[in-house]
Amino acid sequence: MTNRDDRKGKRHPHPALSQRERVNALTFAFALTLLTANIAHALEPIPDKLVVLTFDDSVKSHYTIARPILKKYGFGATFFITEGFTFTTNKTDYMTWDEIRELHDDGFEIGNHTRDHMSVTPGNYQLLEEQLGGIDAKCEEFGIPKPTSFAWPGNSLALEALPVLHEHGIRFARRGGAPEYPYDYGEGVAYQPTLDDPLLIPSAGDARPDWQLGNFIQAVNKAKDGRIAVLQFHGVPEGEHPWVHTPEELFEVYMRYLHLNGFTVIAIRDLSNYVDADVHPNDPWAVITYRQAEIAQANAPPPTETTSERTTDENDSDFRTCSPPERLTRIRHRLRSRTRRRCCY
Repeated sequence: MTNRDDRKGKRHPHPALSQRERVNALTFAFALTLLTANIAHALEPIPDKLVVLTFDDSVKSHYTIARPILKKYGFGATFFITEGFTFTTNKTDYMTWDEIRELHDDGFEIGNHTRDHMSVTPGNYQLLEEQLGGIDAKCEEFGIPKPTSFAWPGNSLALEALPVLHEHGIRFARRGGAPEYPYDYGEGVAYQPTLDDPLLIPSAGDARPDWQLGNFIQAVNKAKDGRIAVLQFHGVPEGEHPWVHTPEELFEVYMRYLHLNGFTVIAIRDLSNYVDADVHPNDPWAVITYRQAEIAQANAPPPTETTSERTTDENDSDFRTCSPPERLTRIRHRLRSRTRRRCCY
C-alpha cells in the first residue's frame, strides 16, 4: 500500500525531469549507444602486404598438399567448393566431404562455388539460388556453416546475379582478373575496397603452370596503398584441368615467400575486419571500365585525335605525360566523388 506522504506533500530527492529534459536524455543515450557500437565494430586500416588466398574446385591436392603447407605457416585461406566436373565419382582428383569438413575444422573457410560449377550468365542467373542451395545443403549435412563467400565459376560474370547473391547472404564474392585482363595468362588487378563492389572482388593473380616466382611476386606486390591482393589457385597440383595447374614445389616456394616477407594472409571472410560489405558503388562496373581504359592507354601508342575530341582528363595539361599510377590516382579520386550506398540491390 502506498504511503500518503509518498503520493503528495513529500519531496523526492530527485525531482521528475521535464519532457524536454527526458527527450534530451534519451537522445544522448541513443547517441552514446551508436558511438559505442561503431567503436566496437570499427574497421581496421588496410595494411600493406594484405593477401587473401583462395582455392577453387574442391581439388584433392587442396587437402593433401595445400592444407599442411598453409597450417605450417599459420595462413588463412578460403576453399570454394563445387560438386561439378567428376566430383561425385572421381576421388583421385577431388576431395570427399569428410576432407572438406576437416578443412573447416582446421579453421579454413569453406565458400560456395555452386553445386554444378555453373558459369553464371544473364541467361541462367535465375538458377543461381538453386545452385547455391545445393552446396549449402551439403555443408549443413556435414556440420559446416552456411557459406557467406562465393567465387564466380569460370570467372564469368552477370550483374543480374548480384541481387541473388545478396539475398542469399553472400557477403564477399571473388571473380577473376577479367575483364580487365584476358583470362589466358592469369593476370589481374588488386582489390580496391573504395571502388570495387564486394560481390565483384578481382583476382590479383590466377596461378598458371608457366608461372614462376616472379609472376607470383608481381601479383602479391599489388597489396599496398589500400589495395588487397586476392590470389586464385586451383590444383596444387591439378588433375582434370592442367591449364590451371600449380606444381607442388612452386606452391611451397610461393608460401615461403609470403612468410619470409611479412605478408598477412587471410581468408576472404576476414575482409570484414577491413571492409564494410554492406557498402556498394552505385555503378559496380564503373571501376572496371576505368581500369580497362587505363590498361589500354598504357599499352597503346599516343592517340592522334584532336583536342576537341579528348576527354576532360586528357585535356588536363599534364595528364598525358604523367605516369599510369598517377593517372589511376586521378581516376580513383573522381570515382570516390561518386555517391556510394549501403546495400540495397
